[in-house]
Amino acid sequence: MNSRVIFHIDVNSAYLSWEAVYGISVRKDEVDLREVPSIIGGDESRRRGIVLAASIPARKKGIQTAETVREALSKCPDLIIRPPCHGLYEKFSEAFLKEALEFSPVLEKFSIDEVFLDMTETAGQYESPYEAACLLKDRIYEKLGFTVNIGVAPNKLLAKMASDFEKPNKVHTLFQEEIPAKMWPLPVENLFSVGPATKKKLHNLGIRTIGELAHMNPELLKSHIGNKHGMLIYEYANGIDRAPVEAGQADSKGYGNSVTLPSDVDSLEESDVVLLSLAESVASRLRADRVKTSCITVEIKDCHFRRSSHQRKLSVPTDITDEIVQTAKKLYRECFRGVSVRLIGLRASDISSEEFSQMDLFGDQKKEKLRKLDQSIDAIRSKYGRDAVQRATFLGAKTD
Repeated sequence: MNSRVIFHIDVNSAYLSWEAVYGISVRKDEVDLREVPSIIGGDESRRRGIVLAASIPARKKGIQTAETVREALSKCPDLIIRPPCHGLYEKFSEAFLKEALEFSPVLEKFSIDEVFLDMTETAGQYESPYEAACLLKDRIYEKLGFTVNIGVAPNKLLAKMASDFEKPNKVHTLFQEEIPAKMWPLPVENLFSVGPATKKKLHNLGIRTIGELAHMNPELLKSHIGNKHGMLIYEYANGIDRAPVEAGQADSKGYGNSVTLPSDVDSLEESDVVLLSLAESVASRLRADRVKTSCITVEIKDCHFRRSSHQRKLSVPTDITDEIVQTAKKLYRECFRGVSVRLIGLRASDISSEEFSQMDLFGDQKKEKLRKLDQSIDAIRSKYGRDAVQRATFLGAKTD
């Protein structure tokens, strides 16, 4: 087979879908969260927090992931809100990966709810790549109870673009000969690597669709956008992407969380808000299990599908939110290369039991105050709901 065959498999509203499947099959819920305006990211107290997932009815009301629950409620006052349950999502993710691996061993886990699958060597076992994708899509729904979109293409970029076409529960192809009809009419900002700043520059040049970008003089484009980035988006607009599917190893034991962002993040202010949300989630889980971490890892994946991660060993194990988020911010700045980011993940590893953790006998008063503050916040949230207490950042204030 001369041309590659790549699948991009994306769980439709993953956290929410998994919560709905569990609710219907185990809790015997009467309402399917996928069929009503609902989100994952807060709780029944309906105060504040960050939206981690939104149902399609919620998205139709303009609600997006990574915005505050407060903003979401302003768009839909009757919104149903559920708090995240990361242990549950990890189990669903593992089952999802297992099904995908039945079709090809070359799998790249892009996030907890999306993977790239290199089907080049195995597609010949099926009637066509499209039929193979339909079979996989249907098998996931029949065995696991949730839907996915699958993009089928000769490279990762086009497969990802295809999976973002009409949702949910669809298979879309985007082969080279289909680009003029399926991709070129789309707004230029739909192309990966075209963030707000690049979009503005392109609009100033009269470029508003991907097709217009594809037919632009590349030398003129580079003179306005920059040599490297200009050439990259020119190639992307023409469906050119040489990145391989990188089969990775499973995550080591630890506590982690990640979020795929609805649009490219360019500013540190935006990323700091996301990091704080992730750190609060991870730290609260550490405290609930009475364990501490000695190693923090931050991973980012940019709009070119490139991943970068940095980690830092801590001199003293911690479960303090502020210590985790401050370390995470430093690591993010080490990873960030000035390229728009699509996914941010935070992981705590080197876990030790609280009772056997090295005690910080000479810790300063600030650390002790932070520890007591976290404990108080945990107690209040346990009684009144996760969003009963919120950091100033989530209320619209700037981060440190």
